[in-house]
Amino acid sequence: MSTVDPAPGSTASLRTANQRRVLDVLQAQGADLDHPDEPQITQADLARTTGLAPATVSSIVRELAAAGLVTTVPGSGRRGTTVQLAPGAGVVAGVDFGHSHVSVAVGDLTGQLLGEQHRPLDPAHGHDEGLTCAAEMLGALLAGLGLEAGAVRSTGLGLPAPMIDDVVRSSAILPGWVGVNARQVAEERFAGPVHIENDANLGALAEHRLGSARGHATSVYLKLSSGVGSGIIIDGHLFHGASGTAGEVGHLTVDEQGPVCRCGSRGCLETYASTGSVLELMATQMPGATLDEVIDEARRGNVSALRSLEDAGLHLGWGLGSLVNLFNPALIVVGGDLARAGDLLLESARVGLRRHALDAVAATPVVASSLGRRASLVGAVLLAAERTDLLPAD
Repeated sequence: MSTVDPAPGSTASLRTANQRRVLDVLQAQGADLDHPDEPQITQADLARTTGLAPATVSSIVRELAAAGLVTTVPGSGRRGTTVQLAPGAGVVAGVDFGHSHVSVAVGDLTGQLLGEQHRPLDPAHGHDEGLTCAAEMLGALLAGLGLEAGAVRSTGLGLPAPMIDDVVRSSAILPGWVGVNARQVAEERFAGPVHIENDANLGALAEHRLGSARGHATSVYLKLSSGVGSGIIIDGHLFHGASGTAGEVGHLTVDEQGPVCRCGSRGCLETYASTGSVLELMATQMPGATLDEVIDEARRGNVSALRSLEDAGLHLGWGLGSLVNLFNPALIVVGGDLARAGDLLLESARVGLRRHALDAVAATPVVASSLGRRASLVGAVLLAAERTDLLPAD
């Protein structure tokens, strides 16, 4: 294979394009968290999926195998030779920063997770400190898998903040990252390509590909944690908006006379339906309590704890009414820390949605994330895998 892409329209250019078509199919078919060893794809499947002639596929598979990118296994019975990405072709990494944690994962080139680590972080941590911690975690994961740092083809990185051109904008959630070009500093630290996304967008990608929204072309993922953000999938693709900040649903105004939000406005949804808002409501009843302790008390029948979650859910439903009126998604997936309350939160959210949505969309399903706390991390690995060009430089 040549060191540069061949001239457009040439035979070599067509060959390279066909190789990419085959590799794209192999990447897309392997990331199944519930059945990591399935499905297997044969050369005949590749021919049907890509529209290429069987002889062309056979030739391309031989070339890719010689380059160390795929391996083949002779079939038996009605199953022909199966093809899969070669373990030696490399891996990808995913990094998910939260308000007070960082999670790191290593995945194969289909996006299947091979290992992960999670650590707490000081909420006031600087970007350099956070990236140093993430790099150490990634090194430990790679060592545990018997891999060198050079095996990582690319990294997906999620941040709970609005970003324009990879620069982190004003954020009370990650104050140590404000004004930083996240991609630039991360690529310096990880010594390789890094792809940056908002963490809610990564959650939406993961739920669309592998979770509760799988099989739906249009969906919304809502992340309820220290802040409230959303990722929007339209026709199977993330919707970023004109400058990349679409999905800041946490700053929809619910009550213009309400509490002052960290963004400077009043009565934002985030001031009523985040972990902080619930804990503030329970500060007198349960001083110093964690969110999980409040949820446990609610499940035991504590009236105040139940009310705090119901109130958060009702306000959430009002925000969801605006979302379904605007985007008409097939369903809304709720994740993040507050989603651990399950139907204690979601039942009242559904009530709020019905009150504030048009009749045609008032029955839009509101469901819990099936990927839970791992949604953004899984999305980071998937992002890295799909942005990785598997054709070698030589």
